[in-house]
Amino acid sequence: MKTMFSKTLKVLSAVALFGALSANAFSEGEDYIVLDKPLSVEKGTLTKVFSYACPFCYKYDKSVTPAVVKKVEGLKYEPFHLKTKANEHGEGETASKLLAVAVVKDRAANKDLFADDSLFKKVKMAYYKSYHDKKQRFSSADEFLKLGLDASGISKEDYEKELANPEVVELLKKWDESYDVAKIQGVPAFVVNGKYLIYTAKITSIDGMANLIKELMAK
Repeated sequence: MKTMFSKTLKVLSAVALFGALSANAFSEGEDYIVLDKPLSVEKGTLTKVFSYACPFCYKYDKSVTPAVVKKVEGLKYEPFHLKTKANEHGEGETASKLLAVAVVKDRAANKDLFADDSLFKKVKMAYYKSYHDKKQRFSSADEFLKLGLDASGISKEDYEKELANPEVVELLKKWDESYDVAKIQGVPAFVVNGKYLIYTAKITSIDGMANLIKELMAK
């Protein structure tokens, strides 16, 4: 009788453990979806679709995104700026152009995009802080551009020259793909391997997000 009771306990424990593991597993339709049109990025990439005018994008960039990327070994990070948001005077498109120039320059200098001295981060944070912290609004794209140029130290002449750089042109073309992703659940939108869109409402911790990214990277 004692042996039978012990066996029963072991079976019940195993069932409970399996149930707990199943409950914690990530699943399509619950934690992520598969995009109909994949993004033009390499396998092993986390793409963040964002807008300088999005408050949640700002919050994620201040603490979550850098920490998550740091936790996933071998992960390549690709920011895609959404040019269609907050674009009354062309600010959204201007931000995309300057941010793309900054990304190309940083990569040419082998600079981490999360580094405090990266041109990309300087431009991005200048626009975030202006829009969300200072509540600044601009009457022209030129006025808006000047803010980003001053923050990064990029001259207007250099900026205009770089817009013809094939790498910048190609990057901006790729970023246009962000619109179809943003339509699904807004921004920020995180996509793994170009095709697995994470449901941001399901993100509850940095570790949990990192584990989901690792699982999706392996698909």
